[in-house]
Amino acid sequence: MGTAPSRRVRADAQRNVDLLLEAATAVFAESGVDAPVREIAVRAGVGVGTLYRHFPQRSDLIVAVFKTEVDACAQVAPVLATEHDPLEALIRWLMRFTRFIITKRGLAGALQSGDPAFEQLPGYFDTRFSPVLGRLLYAAEEAGEINAADVEPIDLLRAVANLSLPSAEDPDHTLRMVRLLIDGLRFNARESRSSGLPGLQG
Repeated sequence: MGTAPSRRVRADAQRNVDLLLEAATAVFAESGVDAPVREIAVRAGVGVGTLYRHFPQRSDLIVAVFKTEVDACAQVAPVLATEHDPLEALIRWLMRFTRFIITKRGLAGALQSGDPAFEQLPGYFDTRFSPVLGRLLYAAEEAGEINAADVEPIDLLRAVANLSLPSAEDPDHTLRMVRLLIDGLRFNARESRSSGLPGLQG
């Protein structure tokens, strides 16, 4: 007889978690990861006590937001691959990834803070992003659109991240720089075709 109330409690708790993650994502993008937790709770429409019940430490909330956004960004890749040709899918995903990095105000500092709570995040980042980017690169190369024979997905991810570091005031500049990276891959493909050099082999 107690099953329905229990399910309702769990559903309410999950709804609060979802509201908090959505609010924290927005607040972190606007004010950085050091924004007051009260601001996050108010935006989520819940009490501060509810926030601390689900995320006892600020680092717990930062990690949860980061993983949620990493997952969302990674999950876009196969959708783009089915909706667009290989090169367009690659470009669109790299633009999506770049915007993801640009909006993470203060995250780099948190990751470099030495807090053990963040130790697993770089590995999570690589594990989720490297495979999806690798598949997009391979598809674009198989289509003859790029030459990525010497490009490791993780190196491209880190190059985009490095370009994004000073981008808070001019995110469009970073997007333009990322497009130059892509143009370089396309130029390499044209050079390989004209010289008869092989591209990436499966």
